[in-house]
Amino acid sequence: MLLDERARDGEERLENGEVDAMTFCTNLLAHYGVPTSNQSAKEEKKMPDADYVKKLLAQVAKALAAQFGSDCEVAVHDLTKGYEQTIIAIENGHVTKRKVGDDASEIVLSALKDKAGVQDALSYLTRTPDGRLLKSSSIYVKDPQGEVIALLGINYDITQFSHTFSVLGQFITAEQDKKDREVSTITPNVNDLLDQLLEESWEYVGKKPVALMSKEDKVRAVHYLDQKGAFLVKKAGDRVTKYYDISKYTLYNYLDSEPTGK
Repeated sequence: MLLDERARDGEERLENGEVDAMTFCTNLLAHYGVPTSNQSAKEEKKMPDADYVKKLLAQVAKALAAQFGSDCEVAVHDLTKGYEQTIIAIENGHVTKRKVGDDASEIVLSALKDKAGVQDALSYLTRTPDGRLLKSSSIYVKDPQGEVIALLGINYDITQFSHTFSVLGQFITAEQDKKDREVSTITPNVNDLLDQLLEESWEYVGKKPVALMSKEDKVRAVHYLDQKGAFLVKKAGDRVTKYYDISKYTLYNYLDSEPTGK
């Protein structure tokens, strides 16, 4: 059994509320010598092989999903082979309508864009394509050289909680906070992801009709896509040039130039 007495003690502490899920997960990985992105791989004396790490993550995923129920999706991504078919294990995939063999999400694409600088992201908000609100966390696992090789992603459907809170908030607050929060959408494949990033870039520059955009608007949009890792996707350049009605030559010039404005 991978989950020995020490690990089972951690599960009991999790059930009793003494630690949260992220602390439990990080401690469990550390117990087996697996550094996360918030740890220095150089501090680890011995690192299990990649296959062992993936099997361990799959077992952790199963344990977390069983602990928190059917609204909690836990996915394991293999980040050693690019952005396609990264999901190698998933529990409660109905939450985001994903399955084993599906492609990278936006946050995974960003990690592939900057493997050296990526850090664990805990308790941020995402959405499903059909609008359900998720509370998400992402833990990155590195090899001894500091290269990210895997991701453990947790997505908990808090739609009902959010609705209840919203209703209660009308009674217990005088004025609700209307500040917008940036919430990304989890997509099942890279084509949908690229569509989403193109729409985000269009919104980023002010939702102007493409025909009315200035050169500066398009430069900013292209740089937004680059920062999000969009150009890691195969033939993304063709989609971007068609969307913004520019040539490949112009696209490369935009990538080499400095954006102006906000």
